Amino acid sequence: MIARLHGTVVGVGQDALVVDVGGVGYRVRVPRSLLAELPGTGEQVTLHTHLHVRENELSLYGCASEEQLALFEALLGVSGIGPRSAMNMLSNVAPEALREAIARGDAVSLSRLPGVGKRTAERLISELKGKFGEVAGAPLGALSAGDTEVIAALTALGYSVAEAQRALAGLPPAGEQPLEERIRLALRSFARE
Repeated sequence: MIARLHGTVVGVGQDALVVDVGGVGYRVRVPRSLLAELPGTGEQVTLHTHLHVRENELSLYGCASEEQLALFEALLGVSGIGPRSAMNMLSNVAPEALREAIARGDAVSLSRLPGVGKRTAERLISELKGKFGEVAGAPLGALSAGDTEVIAALTALGYSVAEAQRALAGLPPAGEQPLEERIRLALRSFARE
């Protein structure tokens, strides 16, 4: 199994990057938030990886830390969650916030994540709740439903989660303005950069 890669970034895609390790290019799917933080092509990167084997495909999924990889693999252990769904969850919320929401049994916050419905959120909680122990902090990154919708809209437009969170930080609290106005203000903040 391929557990870790250290090499040169030679290509960056929408949800993956190509890492050259000793003359071999490995395509690794990574969270979108990691893509925003990574250096450009030609720079060195270290990824902790999971090799997913299916009948007709071998796919590598990478994370920035062993802790994030452990969460990814825990998500894969939940029935009905595949590697793309797990990676999508990690792309939309910080690992600590995801673990905390599961530990607290917060199905409402989990179901706000793109691609996670009420039943999937309940399954995540029932199958993983005891695996993370007690986690202290704010629920799912202290995001309201309005904040989550703004982040989902911005990521759907191609912005990274990190960029969307930075834009969200400059907005007035949810509830003070309609969702459309908050999205417009967030987009305006990108134009100023």
